[in-house]
Amino acid sequence: MAGDGVGAADRPNVGAQVATALILGGMLAGGFWYMAKNSAESSAAERPAVCTAATGTMPAPYVSGTRLCEVLNRPDLPALLGTPGDQARTAWGSDGWTDRDDRSPSPEGNVTLQTYEVKLAVSYDKLPVARLGRLLGNTAEPTKVLGRQAVFYSDRTIAFAVPLGGGGKAETRTGGIARHLLVAKDAKDGGGSYEIIIWRTDQAMPDDTALLRIAESVLPTVPGWAGR
Repeated sequence: MAGDGVGAADRPNVGAQVATALILGGMLAGGFWYMAKNSAESSAAERPAVCTAATGTMPAPYVSGTRLCEVLNRPDLPALLGTPGDQARTAWGSDGWTDRDDRSPSPEGNVTLQTYEVKLAVSYDKLPVARLGRLLGNTAEPTKVLGRQAVFYSDRTIAFAVPLGGGGKAETRTGGIARHLLVAKDAKDGGGSYEIIIWRTDQAMPDDTALLRIAESVLPTVPGWAGR
């Protein structure tokens, strides 16, 4: 990550659905500072990174960002991504909240590997995934995952060019594609969702089959997941 680092998009703000791509793109820098700060020491480590605890406390019954990080940062994550030679370089959780009036929790876990960066987030809002899919525009691809309503969609990342040696200024430019998979929190799609996002550090197109493998393996292990 000494050269380019890439951040991922957050889920769209409901109050501005028609600008989804712009909103998502604007949120990409959220984890960049953290990753840049830790990448040098983490990439040199012989062992995979362990999750750094999220700041703050997520009240019960909501799952914390730290726990989501731990669920995502599993030993077989590189194999699920199709890059078994990789290992986690940085891993951390975040206990966020939406900016909407209901102030619903939006915790997330993040793991950075050599080839991929991965985010697992949970939304506790009241929006059904089917409705979100209709709002996401042409990139939305409705599907079913683990028997629940789901939708694939894409957005662009932002790439950060950081000059080596401390000279010059960091620059931003349009990055590669981030692939998102939203899965309803319950079989009735009554509101709220899980979201997995993957994007490649080399800006190549992410693998949808890898995204599905992660969803099918990781989501049933998230606290609060229920089979019904």
